Amino acid sequence: MDLQQFNPDDRRTARIAEHITALLNEIGEDPSREGLVRTPHRVGKAMQYLCKGYGEDPEAILRSALFEEDYRQMVVVKDIDFYSLCEHHMLPFFGKVHVAYIPDGRITGLSKIARVVDVFARRLQVQERLTTQIKDCIQQTLHPLGVMVVIEAEHLCMQMRGVQKQHAMTVTSDFTGVFNQAKTREEFLRLIKE
Repeated sequence: MDLQQFNPDDRRTARIAEHITALLNEIGEDPSREGLVRTPHRVGKAMQYLCKGYGEDPEAILRSALFEEDYRQMVVVKDIDFYSLCEHHMLPFFGKVHVAYIPDGRITGLSKIARVVDVFARRLQVQERLTTQIKDCIQQTLHPLGVMVVIEAEHLCMQMRGVQKQHAMTVTSDFTGVFNQAKTREEFLRLIKE
C-alpha cells in the first residue's frame, strides 16, 4: 500500500487530533496559533500512516506471489530502507534491512520481501522484535532452508534525548536453518557489505 492508496479513517483522525490538541496545551503551546491550527489533524493522519502495519497481513503479502521454483541458492534483498517508531518514546528509528533466504522449492516476488519489512516497521517497535518478526514471517510462509535478517539503524531516542550520541548505529541479526552454519552466515554478511 503506497501513500496514494492510504485512506485514513476520519473518525480515528478526529480522535487522535483531540489528544494532540490536549498535548499541545499540556506542553504550554496554543493550539489556536496559526501554525498549529491544522497540526492535530495532520498528526492524526500521519500516525495512522506511520502505524498502518497493524492492519496488514505480511504472510498474505508473501503468499500473493508464491512460485514453485527448483532453486536452492541464496536469495538476498539488501539495503531495504525502513522507518519505524520506537515503542518506548514514539520517536523514529530508521535504516537498512538486509534479508536472505535459501529456497526449498518455493520463492516469492522480491518486492514482497520489502513489503513485509514495511508492514512490521509500520508498527510501534523495538529493533530486536522487528528483526525476529521479519525472519519468522518468511520462515513460516515460505518454509525455506533458512532465513537471515540483519538490521542497521539509527534511533532518534538516542540522538535527540538521553545519551545524545549522534553517530551510534544499532545492528541486530537473527537467523534460522542453514544460516546456523558460520560459512553460510559469512557469505551473506560478505554479500551485504559489497
